Amino acid sequence: MPSTITIKTSVGKNKIGKGQPVFVIAELSGNHLQDYARAEKLVRAAAEAGADAVKLQTYTASTMTLNSDKEWFRVGGKDNPKAWQGQTLYQLYQKANTPWEWHPKLQKLAQDLGIVFFSTPFDATAVDFLEKLNVPCYKIASYEATDIPLLKKVARTGKPVIMSVGFASLDEIELAVKTLRENGSENIALLHCLTSYGSTPDLASANLSTINDLETHFGVNAGFSDNNAGIDLPVKAVMAGAMIVEKHLILSRLDGGPDAQFSLEPEELKQMVQKIREVQGQILEKSDEAWGKVHYGPANEKEEYNKRFRRSIFASRSIKKGEKFTSENIRVIRPSFGLEPKYYEGTLGRYAAQDIEIATPLTKEMVA
Repeated sequence: MPSTITIKTSVGKNKIGKGQPVFVIAELSGNHLQDYARAEKLVRAAAEAGADAVKLQTYTASTMTLNSDKEWFRVGGKDNPKAWQGQTLYQLYQKANTPWEWHPKLQKLAQDLGIVFFSTPFDATAVDFLEKLNVPCYKIASYEATDIPLLKKVARTGKPVIMSVGFASLDEIELAVKTLRENGSENIALLHCLTSYGSTPDLASANLSTINDLETHFGVNAGFSDNNAGIDLPVKAVMAGAMIVEKHLILSRLDGGPDAQFSLEPEELKQMVQKIREVQGQILEKSDEAWGKVHYGPANEKEEYNKRFRRSIFASRSIKKGEKFTSENIRVIRPSFGLEPKYYEGTLGRYAAQDIEIATPLTKEMVA
């Protein structure tokens, strides 16, 4: 791969690469609390703060997971936000999703305000929907970096792809990038991502030197997506070479919501953008705690636990022994207790080796 990176990514009129302004993305996630007026205020706040883009997440509870309270679907993890605790994944995504009918209106508002509008799709139907809106690019979340069927679907649009790699191993990232490139993606950026969801910056787990390694190893533009509180890490990430920065935006953390504790308020986002513009071109000292080391995979126990919220293959209805596996009875959904998504296409057309109850993760032993 080339060691000198030129402009390899562009989103709309925004060019991303060495010598270009850092591309700052304000992530809305579920911080609108399913109030459309609040969603509009968030888009306006992103523009007023100086962000280059505003990003949504496109899913429904049903496209993300199954409506089941079996143990696999219950959210735990003592270090995860309290708003997540004790809920099923389905309940959590019901509260956090952005209604699809909002997308065109928020897109028009963003365009009127002069900022880029795009989204993270979580399944094929979301990609089809976003294609109708002609979004300029796609974001892949860290948890979906191993969802090979989704990566193929996104790549075939030919649009630029910005992918967070979070706690993915180097082998997993290599497979993801290979999948994107082989299916039509030439315009790829990778984001080093912290998924600790902490209320304080996690400098010890930051390992910001990984940003440069992503750039040189894969020959792409690299950036940083931060799911920790504060602006310190994103600013340091720019000094470590990040060409893209993504951060969650909320009107007020006192409003609560699933992502409140690690989101920025509008004035904080404005301060972050200003700091990023000031430090771009400066170099982070390798003695800085946040520089760390090149590291792939979970950086701490929190991230190791959160790997369970990736996707895997589950029975989406009860299946009898000898029944053929089809897209009607197995799905790639969250969580990750079943076979990895890369096995999905190879499982279709094969047969069940035993009876399988609905909402059960598939294992190799279940496939004949």
